[in-house]
Amino acid sequence: MAAMDLFGRRWALRVLWELRAGPLGARALLARCEGLSSSVLYQRLRELTANGIIASGADGYELTPLGSALGDALRPLDAWAAAWAEEQEQDGHAPVEP
Repeated sequence: MAAMDLFGRRWALRVLWELRAGPLGARALLARCEGLSSSVLYQRLRELTANGIIASGADGYELTPLGSALGDALRPLDAWAAAWAEEQEQDGHAPVEP
């Protein structure tokens, strides 16, 4: 349950998703996550770093090997979400607000 508590926090998975392609600095993360406040970002970065999911380096924050494995696990969820969103759109349902 500890993992669900960590990853269930608002913006945690989004931060991880944005780091999937490589390191990013805090400013770049803020720019990619519209609506994310800097205080929440830095809290999530501290939590994810403390749990060995990301690390801070010269190029910014990046996934650790453990974080990369989590990213691999999230890809099927992303594919499911895309199919679900397409089905919702075809059925005339309004998109879910973030």
